[in-house]
Amino acid sequence: MQFNDECREIVQSASGSEDPMQIPISSKSPRSTQVHGKGSPVNHDRQSRSPIDGRPKKGGCGGKGTWGGLLDTDSSYALDPNDPNYDSSEEYGHPNARKSAPDFDAFKKKATIIVEEYFATDDVDSATNELKELAMPSYNYYFVKKLVSMAMDRHDHEKEMAAVLLSALYADVIDAPQVYRGFSKLVESADDLIVDIPDTVDILALFIARAVVDDILPPAFLKKQIALLPNDSKGVEVLERAEKGYLAAPMHAEIIERRWRVSKKTVEDVKARINNLLIEYVTSGDKKEAYRCIKDLKVPFFHHEIVKKALVMAMERRQAEDRLLDLLKEAAEEGLINSSQITKGFDRMIDTIEDLSLDIPNAQRILKSLISKATSDGWLCASSLRSFSLEPRKKLLEDNFTRTFKLKSQSIVQEYFLTGDISEVFSCIEAENKTSSGELNAIFVKRLITLAMDRKNREKEMASVLLSSLCFPADDVVNGFVMLIESADDTALDNPVVVEDLAMFLARAVVDEVLAPQHLEEVGSQFLGTDSIGGKVLQMAKSLLKARLSGERILRCWGGGGSSRPGWAVEDVKHKIGKLLEEYESGGDIREAYRCIKELGMPFFHHEVVKKAMVMVMEKKNERLWGLLAHCFGSGLITMNQMTKGFSRVEESLDDLALDVPDARKQFLAYVEKAKTTGWLDSSFHYGNSINGKDNGACQ
Repeated sequence: MQFNDECREIVQSASGSEDPMQIPISSKSPRSTQVHGKGSPVNHDRQSRSPIDGRPKKGGCGGKGTWGGLLDTDSSYALDPNDPNYDSSEEYGHPNARKSAPDFDAFKKKATIIVEEYFATDDVDSATNELKELAMPSYNYYFVKKLVSMAMDRHDHEKEMAAVLLSALYADVIDAPQVYRGFSKLVESADDLIVDIPDTVDILALFIARAVVDDILPPAFLKKQIALLPNDSKGVEVLERAEKGYLAAPMHAEIIERRWRVSKKTVEDVKARINNLLIEYVTSGDKKEAYRCIKDLKVPFFHHEIVKKALVMAMERRQAEDRLLDLLKEAAEEGLINSSQITKGFDRMIDTIEDLSLDIPNAQRILKSLISKATSDGWLCASSLRSFSLEPRKKLLEDNFTRTFKLKSQSIVQEYFLTGDISEVFSCIEAENKTSSGELNAIFVKRLITLAMDRKNREKEMASVLLSSLCFPADDVVNGFVMLIESADDTALDNPVVVEDLAMFLARAVVDEVLAPQHLEEVGSQFLGTDSIGGKVLQMAKSLLKARLSGERILRCWGGGGSSRPGWAVEDVKHKIGKLLEEYESGGDIREAYRCIKELGMPFFHHEVVKKAMVMVMEKKNERLWGLLAHCFGSGLITMNQMTKGFSRVEESLDDLALDVPDARKQFLAYVEKAKTTGWLDSSFHYGNSINGKDNGACQ
């Protein structure tokens, strides 16, 4: 009797009805309690729930880290083929669901192992290959669900890793419908997830927003899912938070993509902690404390930095060599630092030995000795290391003068970051590169950006400003970026987001018109394949440049932009442009107008100057502003690219302009031809043809 009462309470709480026989039976809700014959109701609920509050029991399907209930499908649940609502694909997403249950259970276990190993190793390729080897594409939605749900209960680093892996798997391994279904299951299970993860709404909303930004989930997903969920479910809150809190925010793509990313400050902090623990170990000799500190770092994917710093310290402090090697040996034997990280640490030493030799004259001999000792002690496989006799890519880099220039370039850049004195940089480069060698210019570009990438946004902004001020030939800048991308694999060991940083620097160079858009193809031609570092950098740079308001976003990416007020809104700039043009048109000085345009510090936005000036010329039939444009173009302040954009924007607004200026189209066509004659526009400029087409259509 007591059992029946409890069953009735559960049924009533699930249905909101006092009569258990009135519960609606739906094929979309296989967990509903159904009555078979005259016996007691058979509970098909797939998760163990407390009779008190209905929440998952910690020892059952629910509980922290287990993601039970809606997230998991318990193999003990059996569908009844005689049920009129029976759907064979309901439970496992497979036509032969009942026969596939054992396969699905095996997939769930293997998927969990893959995710755990991925979080431990940060190896995207390995996780991808392992998922491919499972060869069960119809269950991949569960992998999406498992990956995200496990990441939700971990640190930001694992959340970022999960987002990166999803993007890598999308289309190639997991098709779009499976990704869609995986996120649908997550949203449906938000009410259960929040039991163990109090901030589920915000975290899951951010995962969904990130998936939309990464183009692996369509924006329509949000509205479609909201329509399928009860109004009071947490899933609705998740979707509303994703849409209004993240996707509707200004510059949402940049904010979302950088939310979980390991910041430079964090990487620098980890490096500092590694350095401190090694110094303390050398002083105290306490291995247990050193091991505890290494474990507390919780960065197994970054243990190669421990190996590298320990080797450098052993080379600098010869008396501590045996103690440091002993630490690495035992860490390797106990599995604290795996063999892959040991090899990577030694490889990094080999890559930087040339620079180390400048401070440690016998660095090569010492490193060979360290490799020999580690190999003989059995904790290093020498055959897996890179060749020690490194051949420089270019003969020029072997030149002592060039090596000296690299060192002086580093000093010049470091001093610039302290003082911000661009004129001093000019003087130093002229003194060191008297022949204006293109190779040396490229080396300076590489050194400037490399040093900036390892610092904060302030230095990145300063580097971009300096690059646009140096006026190096575009070919030299292209070669500098090629050299940067060639060394990106090594840079990535210190800078996990090197691809994103290089792409942003490359896109910023285009926005600042240091490079032309066609130079991107020149950079990309050096690196075949979209999977290469160069291919990824090029693809990301193009994506950044194609985005809406890309110029404004890219110019503000590091909080600068060259103006004295980096926080200027676009509307403020438009207002200032309108004011300076009005002042000049009413009798102002052309030099003052030119100075005001230049002081805006927004070369990417000069098309607004062109547009406003052309509209005023056509409205007032006064060509005084045409003269200002001619002066700006002749001095190089306004480029052909900005002229083209400006004329294009005028063409787009001709319908509205014609309401106040009836002959606007006729005037515009005349000015287009005049601009082509003076060289402002390329002869292939096609807007005149499109306008003629519109006029002809209007006449008909």
